[in-house]
Amino acid sequence: MSAESTPDPAIPGPGQSRPTGPGHRGKGRRRRPRTGRRKALLVAAWSAAGIVVLGGTGAGVLYFKLNGNLTSVDIDAALGADRPEKADNGSENILVLGSDTRSGGNKELGGGTDDGTARSDTAMIVHVYKGHKKASVVSIPRDTLIDRPDCTDTDGDEHPAAEGVMFNSAYSTGGAACAVKTVESISGLRMDHYLEVDFSGFQNLIDDLGGVQVTTTEDIKDPDSHLDLPAGTHRLDGEQALGLVRTRHGVGDGSDLGRIQLQQAFVKALVHQVKDIGLLGNPKKLYDIADTATKTVTTDSDLGSVNSLMSFASGLKGIGPDKMNMVTMPVVYDPADPNRVLLEKNKADQVWTALKNDRPIPESATKGTATGEAEGVVNAGE
Repeated sequence: MSAESTPDPAIPGPGQSRPTGPGHRGKGRRRRPRTGRRKALLVAAWSAAGIVVLGGTGAGVLYFKLNGNLTSVDIDAALGADRPEKADNGSENILVLGSDTRSGGNKELGGGTDDGTARSDTAMIVHVYKGHKKASVVSIPRDTLIDRPDCTDTDGDEHPAAEGVMFNSAYSTGGAACAVKTVESISGLRMDHYLEVDFSGFQNLIDDLGGVQVTTTEDIKDPDSHLDLPAGTHRLDGEQALGLVRTRHGVGDGSDLGRIQLQQAFVKALVHQVKDIGLLGNPKKLYDIADTATKTVTTDSDLGSVNSLMSFASGLKGIGPDKMNMVTMPVVYDPADPNRVLLEKNKADQVWTALKNDRPIPESATKGTATGEAEGVVNAGE
């Protein structure tokens, strides 16, 4: 079954109109919320924690084992020269992607069927500003209807362009290379690096960290994701954390946008946790986390060694949760199909222009766009 045939429910906000964008929408009616378990992966949480950890591992006798864990893909060779120019202002853009394969350990965690496909359930553009002291993170909703460009995957297979398809179809169609090209087509930004992780890796990483503490401001109960959290402070283990970042029916308006807001809040809690647990004083925990992280990550070829990943990580360790601005790509609900969202092009252009010029994203870029109504439900635990 293709990604386009497995829609998630969404509830449109009042007074929102169709923006400029793909205009070939068939009329539809609002679907009732599905009860099947939906899949989401907070890959940015892995990125924030795992990369910071790797920055302190050192080489030593562990280098060859950790290096052998890594998987990389040659994005540059697949995409060729037809790409946005690299920024020359000292900034970097990283596409952080969560892949939802249905095989191996992910089949049990995701609750889906192993149909031979993979989907991108979480996608974030991480823009690291010049000096590597702060970052902006732009989440791309998986349900966004976009015009996907033609692309060539890393096996050399060509895939034709498609109009009005879900964003996450790019990955299921042509893998990492097609996902990167689609993001570059939408944003006009060159992706300098690519990072990908899966369900089982996320859960194992949280367990290796000893859990992550969060505070919920309201009860969150979602049988679909096996989550039952009363309002208050909790230390989440890996299974609970996965349930939190996957839930959508338990908070906000029940849409994927609300789930993104929970994911963004959890990223900050996780970064806070990593900085507070003193990993460098605990060699065994440090190794366990580094081993888990390198086993579950896929990178672009430039980051495909422990040395390269360590060097990259060392430039990110100064970015704390208070230096991370997290937003969702400006979208509105599609009036023709409330299970989908459409790019709000004028506001999105404000985001891309700011990042292209290494400037903060203006508040006006996200004002009045669809949100998911779950802001403030989850915060870093005290």
